[in-house]
Amino acid sequence: MRPEATRRGTAESAGPERVVADLITDARWAMASIEEYDQAAVDQLARAAGWAVYQEDRCRELSELAVETTGLGDTEDKFRKKRRKIPGVLDEMLGEPTVGVVDRDEANGRVEIAKPVGVVGGVVPSTNPGATPVVLSMLTLNGRNAIILSPSPRGYDVCEQVVEYVHEQLDEVGAPRELVQILPEPVSKAKTYALMDQVDLLQVTGSADNVRAGQESGTPNYCVGQGNPVAIVDETADIEASAERIATSQTFDNGTSCSSEGNAAVVEDVYEATVAALEREGGYLCDADERRKLRETLFPDGNTLNPDTLARPAGVIAERAEKIAPILNLFRVPDVEAAFALTECILAYEGAGHSTNIQTTDPERARRAGEAVGVARLLVNQPNALANGGHYRNGLTSTLSEGTGTWGGNQLDENLGVEKFYQTTTVSRPIEDATPPDAEALFAPYVDE
Repeated sequence: MRPEATRRGTAESAGPERVVADLITDARWAMASIEEYDQAAVDQLARAAGWAVYQEDRCRELSELAVETTGLGDTEDKFRKKRRKIPGVLDEMLGEPTVGVVDRDEANGRVEIAKPVGVVGGVVPSTNPGATPVVLSMLTLNGRNAIILSPSPRGYDVCEQVVEYVHEQLDEVGAPRELVQILPEPVSKAKTYALMDQVDLLQVTGSADNVRAGQESGTPNYCVGQGNPVAIVDETADIEASAERIATSQTFDNGTSCSSEGNAAVVEDVYEATVAALEREGGYLCDADERRKLRETLFPDGNTLNPDTLARPAGVIAERAEKIAPILNLFRVPDVEAAFALTECILAYEGAGHSTNIQTTDPERARRAGEAVGVARLLVNQPNALANGGHYRNGLTSTLSEGTGTWGGNQLDENLGVEKFYQTTTVSRPIEDATPPDAEALFAPYVDE
């Protein structure tokens, strides 16, 4: 039976635990109504959710609203991000089975049958209030799940509009709106924490405090790590191409992406040439006094980032610090091994395990970087912010949520994809003519002594 709609009127007076419990009741009803959907039907759910935001006029409206209400990022870059990311996620998703039998191993008598993970809680950052909720909705719906979104206060209006557009498309395909819900206003930590406690699976992308709370909630989760990549430029790199990639990545959406480089380790032999190439890309190298002014503007108390400088256009920060931004810290290192060691130190301080890119023309050097640096993703000759979350020109899963593994305290060491939103029942049958393991052969080095 459909939940009583009148319960919505109690949201203002009820405590956070009751508010969340009611949303979850609705979500479970909605899931039950689609439990018999086949692959074509759930693919259509994901397609409908994506179309709700991908449409050019809506995508642009949401991008403008995001910058207007949060003060973060750049409208055109947010528009391009959604128009690139939504089809990227959908393209990968529609080729993967998420309903019924998803794997067969006849030789070992095994069949895996996909099941929903349940009601998902999605905590949405203010830096991606439009893109993150639609991508999470697509991923969860394709596994026959429901999702409840908890946006940041600054991004609430955008996330709410996304949900309204998704509801319109769910109506069109005859699916219940309760499959995608949003916490009612006013947003509070109490509601968000209640959501973390009560859902079946949790995905948090955002502040370190929210990620920590999600991981400590006890709910199974795919919370992601903090940090920004380090760019490594070795002596074999194509300097002009490297500078263009780094500049493009660092300035994209005013640096709101966690995949934008915050630091670059440049080998001594090409340091001056790299600085010159970055200047040709519009960069400016600060002197000691300018660095001091910039540091005082960004970190007025010496440690805490001034929120008024977060993801602001270059001109805004220039006016306050007499310096052009976004900011890239450049380090001159004697050789590439020193670059690897410095990268590890930087990541340990600002976000272990996240990502690194190396600009090199030596394939062996790229392999060595993969061995030396403890990160979940190492990009070779790519603009990190545009490629780290997956791109049709690389093999990474398209996503807006990237795990950092145990380096960064995550159980996820990859890009979050649709396979994380279904679980499987393994049906096991006897294997005919199976033979037991040969213990003497397995322990031969000991037995033969």
